[in-house]
Amino acid sequence: MEAEGTEAGAARPGRGGAARDRAGGGSTRERLLVAASELFAERGYERATVRDIAARAGVNQALLFRHFGSKRALFGEAVAHGGLEQLRTTSPDRLVEVMLSSMLTPPPDRDGHTTGAARYLETLLRSVGAQDEVTAAVTCLGADYAHALAALSDTDDRALRADLVLSWLLGIGLMRVVLRKHPLADADPAEVTRLVTDALTHLLGGSAATRPPPG
Repeated sequence: MEAEGTEAGAARPGRGGAARDRAGGGSTRERLLVAASELFAERGYERATVRDIAARAGVNQALLFRHFGSKRALFGEAVAHGGLEQLRTTSPDRLVEVMLSSMLTPPPDRDGHTTGAARYLETLLRSVGAQDEVTAAVTCLGADYAHALAALSDTDDRALRADLVLSWLLGIGLMRVVLRKHPLADADPAEVTRLVTDALTHLLGGSAATRPPPG
């Protein structure tokens, strides 16, 4: 079984790993987060091993444990990293659409095949409430998303409305990916997006930020 908890379960870094760390570009922590995000999405949580994550980042796997402590903690930080990147690169008026797209339409891998992104999301949703690193990361990230969503409304209760939007989006992910409830589980992503954004336009006080994507 793959060691996850401490650095003791991994090989000691050697000079080769240090050289790769200096030459690979970007901080070791950043490269591990990027590699982990890619592999968790491609393979799902269980099949993305710490060995493969470290190899893609170009470092010795002992450095993964040194920076994150465990595979599960790395998963939590990868979730937060990906979410913050989505917030940073998405204009507020497209945030709901992009969030729905990431849940409903997993991106293809480098060869154009469907990825394990659904399994990645499933692991995340099943982890919420576990009182560990994943829940802590998701809680902080949820606060950031709620703040961004609240900015889309000009009502006095905008914070409550933002929490309701976020709750609904997470519920859609839970029903579609974890519970696989039909007909939602195999519904057309474009149709789900249209129905949800129509309703959210009203919930956010008529904000154009939840307009349906162009046809």
